[in-house]
Amino acid sequence: MYKSKEKLTIKPSELSNFLTNPTYLFPENMKVFILLAILGLASAAVHQHKIQWRESRKMESLRSGEYAAYVEYQEKLRSASPKMLASLPQKVNDFGDYEYLGNITIGTPDQSFIVVLDTGSANLWIPGPTCTTNCNKKSKFDSTKSSTFVKNGQSWVIRYESGDAAGILGEDTVRFGAKGESQLAIPSTTFGIASKISADFKQDATDGILGLAFTSLAVDGVVPPLINAINQGILDQPLFTVFLEHRGALNNVGGGVFTYGAIDNTNCGPVVGYQPLSSATYYQFKAAGFKLGSYSSTKAAEVISDTGTSFLGGPTSVVDGLAKAAGAKYVALEGIYTIDCNAPPGTLDITIGSNVYSIQPVNYIVSIGNGKCVFAAFRFDSGGFGPAWILGDPFIRQYCNIYDIGNKRMGFAPSLQK
Repeated sequence: MYKSKEKLTIKPSELSNFLTNPTYLFPENMKVFILLAILGLASAAVHQHKIQWRESRKMESLRSGEYAAYVEYQEKLRSASPKMLASLPQKVNDFGDYEYLGNITIGTPDQSFIVVLDTGSANLWIPGPTCTTNCNKKSKFDSTKSSTFVKNGQSWVIRYESGDAAGILGEDTVRFGAKGESQLAIPSTTFGIASKISADFKQDATDGILGLAFTSLAVDGVVPPLINAINQGILDQPLFTVFLEHRGALNNVGGGVFTYGAIDNTNCGPVVGYQPLSSATYYQFKAAGFKLGSYSSTKAAEVISDTGTSFLGGPTSVVDGLAKAAGAKYVALEGIYTIDCNAPPGTLDITIGSNVYSIQPVNYIVSIGNGKCVFAAFRFDSGGFGPAWILGDPFIRQYCNIYDIGNKRMGFAPSLQK
């Protein structure tokens, strides 16, 4: 460490040299520290992205009694389009099932959008000016109004379980956060400009999707915005933390925080443990068992952490066992488990590595209004391909999830709910 107490004086003749190279008056070892500090301040950052909670379309339709018709519609779609559905990824998001939204801007000057922050996909797309059908109430990106836009022109198509989106690629500066707030700017980011979106997206409160998974999952191998930020050295650490607040009764209220570049020590307690990723596509890892009350399953399973799924999803036999132990009853017409809103079934325990993570009933018994509640789990049979479980929002509300991209592992810390 530099310990000299001599007063630093700069002669007028030395001023120009000092301004262009402020370390030249210091000893060599001190220069190294100053340069490292300057470079660190210039190239790395931590950014907190505040998010909003809104009721998913799934929950809205359950409350209104329309969900059975939606399930029937999906089954008819599967029957009508078996070839298309056969080509889908092993796990596809039904984006009627998300609840947490964030603001981003694209271009110079900023153009604002509301997007789903989704760890279960890897592409960013928003509507463009040529998107008319199903896009009328959405914000659209106009490349002619951005001085930093770079034309790409490659076409893309992303197919989901009940629809699709398509358009061309472009490149511009993407900023996480709303205009006028602190933002994480990521220059030279490739994203999709949609000319077509399916009817499923028409009534959504969102403009598009911001995928946060690995490049290997991205359609056409497009580098996701967050991976691009890491590759450019923009973040302090190559990771992000997700803190989701307990559900509230109002839409468009504070829903939590995504912290990019650091572990969130404000909203999350000490890290309980880390688990290596078994696949760096989704955030996929192994779980050793599931337990609730008198029921337990000790069969090891591949699971994924997914902010874009509002329930837990797992094999029919295991989910049925957990639901029965909780006192929930399956309603085949809607594909849900109903449960007494005041039921005291105890914790739902998930063993990951050598640690047991307990989900409290407040996070897995969900009100759908009119005094009715559901057990927040659904049947998800992967057929032996891909992950067997989806650990959605009930798990992430209970435990902050740390997506450690650099070390290819997941970390879990108790959520400090207020």
